[in-house]
Amino acid sequence: MSATATEPQPTEPPSRVLRAAFRGFAAIEKVGNKLPNPFWLFWILAGVVIVLSAVLAAAGVSTVHPGTHETIKVQSLISKAGLTTMVEGAVENFATFPPLATILVVGFGIAVAEASGLFTTLLRRMVARVPGRYLTFALSMTAMVAHVAGDAAYVTLIPLGALIYRAAGRSPVLGCIVAYVSISAGYDASPAITTTDVLLSSISTAAAHTIDADYVVTPVANYFFGLASSVLVALVITLVVDKVIARRSDLDPDEPVAALSAAELKAIEVTPEQRRALRVTGLAALGFLALLAAALIPASSPLRGEGGSIVESLVITGMPLVLFAFFSLLGWVYGRMTGTFRAARDIVDALAEGTRTYAPILVLFFAISQFLAYFKWTNIGNVIAIEGAETLKDLHLNGWTVLVGIAVLITFMNLVITSGSALWALAAPVLVPMLMLIGIEPETTQAVYRVADSVTNCVTPMSPYFAMALGFIQQHKKSAGIGTLASFTIPIAAVVWVAWVAFFVAWYLLGIPFGVS
Repeated sequence: MSATATEPQPTEPPSRVLRAAFRGFAAIEKVGNKLPNPFWLFWILAGVVIVLSAVLAAAGVSTVHPGTHETIKVQSLISKAGLTTMVEGAVENFATFPPLATILVVGFGIAVAEASGLFTTLLRRMVARVPGRYLTFALSMTAMVAHVAGDAAYVTLIPLGALIYRAAGRSPVLGCIVAYVSISAGYDASPAITTTDVLLSSISTAAAHTIDADYVVTPVANYFFGLASSVLVALVITLVVDKVIARRSDLDPDEPVAALSAAELKAIEVTPEQRRALRVTGLAALGFLALLAAALIPASSPLRGEGGSIVESLVITGMPLVLFAFFSLLGWVYGRMTGTFRAARDIVDALAEGTRTYAPILVLFFAISQFLAYFKWTNIGNVIAIEGAETLKDLHLNGWTVLVGIAVLITFMNLVITSGSALWALAAPVLVPMLMLIGIEPETTQAVYRVADSVTNCVTPMSPYFAMALGFIQQHKKSAGIGTLASFTIPIAAVVWVAWVAFFVAWYLLGIPFGVS
């Protein structure tokens, strides 16, 4: 870079479209800031359900179940039975909330792997020695893998992206943007099973029980689509960044891009000891998977489900425990080899520390579980789902048209309700049963939700990680603001949305299974 790199670079004024977008996001931020914390939001919604149930029950609102031909009436929560449900059932509502135990069990395993340093080293290894021409794709694809680490991916990968780009002689600002957009816009796409798979499938299963009490959405119900989507999203981000974003004149940092210091090199280098530990950990992972496969091969295997079914096997139905064992094993092997774990008590400490990170989720789950229990007991969701399905049938809409409409709806809702679990807990009780009644499986509904829930994560100022990403960028470019980051993320998100939705529609029309269901 030239010696004049420290001088302010002329920038083109934002286009009319971007100016309009900035005004729109400012309005979203203003409205969103007035919304209460999701914990209180669900209690407010619970209050709305209580009042609404009384009004609808007094009006005699009902519907007929198309399968059983049973008349379903709205029940009032302002009644003896309703009050009993709310008061006596509060603990049970929380304790039996499907995602509660599953997210904790899987989270325990991930906590062990994270505390061992496995995730951080693996991410560094994936991008540290990549040739410059493949750097953007490598960083973006690494972000897809990093979804296993959950929100910790933001803290680890965004500053790492800046260092990797600096090491390649490119703008660290661009490295931050690529890492942030890849993690957030593709949050529900991954080549590995993540806590998101477990969380969403639990909520989907509970919603599906409105129509079919035996229906189960497995954690791998969207795996095939998620795996393919991770590659697609990484490719689209690479194309937009390298062909368009990288050519912008306002990417230069405040200081010229200089060679990395010894401390910075150490932050991205993987030591021989760590490389050896990664190899052994990889072998442990392969051994674990091989043992599972071998145990499932015999037709008489006790792990198989009824009739020798693999889909209903204990490996699938007990996926949370399998993931806990898998991540715990990998974390233990890596930690022992690198010295991170020296005694059995270190594992217990890692589990305890990991539990603390899930405390905010547990608090939110208490409110969500009560809201959903009220919503289910009143039958309001059943009435909306059945009447909504009848309306869709009368409109004679194609399945893919309905799904794209849902994608648009969820996309805009995600601008304000940025918690994926909270938004799906709100939408699933209506969308899943309604679409089941018109022949669309819950796995499909969940898949289109994942597309819409992901893309706008990188553009909404309501996301706490938007501010985090901006903070990392400002370390290299102090003049950067919300508009600066949005001007980079909006065009990337728009192209990803179009490409990913089109990819979903093609997948759906071709009848390709979304995963193992």
